[in-house]
Amino acid sequence: MDYSHETSLVPCGQDKYISKNELLLHLKTYNLYYEGQNLQLRHREEEDEFIVEGLLNISWGLRRPIRLQMQDDNERIRPPPSSSSWHSGCNLGAQGTILKPLTVPNIQISEVDAPPESEQTSSPTDSRGLKTLQEDTPQLMRTRSDVGVRRRGNVRTPSDQRRIRRHRFSINGHFYNHKTSVFTPAYGSVTNVRINSTMTTPQVLKLLLNKFKIENSAEEFALYVVHTSGEKQKLKNTDYPLVARILQGPCEQVSKVFLMEKDQVEEVTYDVAQYIKFEMPVLKSFIQKLQEEEDREVKKLIRKYTVLRLMIRQRLEEMAETPATI
Repeated sequence: MDYSHETSLVPCGQDKYISKNELLLHLKTYNLYYEGQNLQLRHREEEDEFIVEGLLNISWGLRRPIRLQMQDDNERIRPPPSSSSWHSGCNLGAQGTILKPLTVPNIQISEVDAPPESEQTSSPTDSRGLKTLQEDTPQLMRTRSDVGVRRRGNVRTPSDQRRIRRHRFSINGHFYNHKTSVFTPAYGSVTNVRINSTMTTPQVLKLLLNKFKIENSAEEFALYVVHTSGEKQKLKNTDYPLVARILQGPCEQVSKVFLMEKDQVEEVTYDVAQYIKFEMPVLKSFIQKLQEEEDREVKKLIRKYTVLRLMIRQRLEEMAETPATI
């Protein structure tokens, strides 16, 4: 990458700017830290606008469950109302179109042409096999089947797994349906979204929620930069999260970007964060020292104004004793 010296300014928030040269220096440090990883960032010029783009790691910091959308596959392959069998939804083509049911010819099969007993027991039309299949109905209905209505437990074919992954992202590798549509991600678990430096905080929030098909409104959440010291800084709606991450530095052992509820988190300033990780006895000793210092200052003020009061009274007495001159 060409980190040439530039003098133009790049916005990093409302009425806040940083020189392109300084941002490029931070970007160079950032990419050196993630050398050989997919978290490296790229920059480009578009209509005289400097744009940085790449993946941003965001940690889950939610305390309440989130609502996930129903599986879209369920809606697309829902059987017709007249259907009386659970596998009637399998009469779908590759593009989701309903195929005409095959008419089974009425053919008399002699005993000589009858299939072996082992094949008869494995037939998908056998009533006992159908009962087993009904008990083993998967939570995610299939759009196609290469073996009719026969299933092998909960094992999906590689093509089915690839199709599901293309259709929906997962949280921590798990795919959800309507039975697990209310879920709280593990605190501190990490996900990422691909964004650029022109996207504001609300835009990043909407992109993240849409990635995982979360029904909650983006207004319920906020992004926070959380430091290991305990300092919590809320990103404003006019801030650019990717630029904020670059300026904070690449090391996530120092600071991370968290997704949290607005009404569950309070910002913690740097001055307050210095005392957060102390034990209670240490904090009590700090309070005692501050109390002692306050008492000393109060005594100094009392002595000061006591002396001033005496001086004023003495002067008033001298003026009262002196006869008035005409």
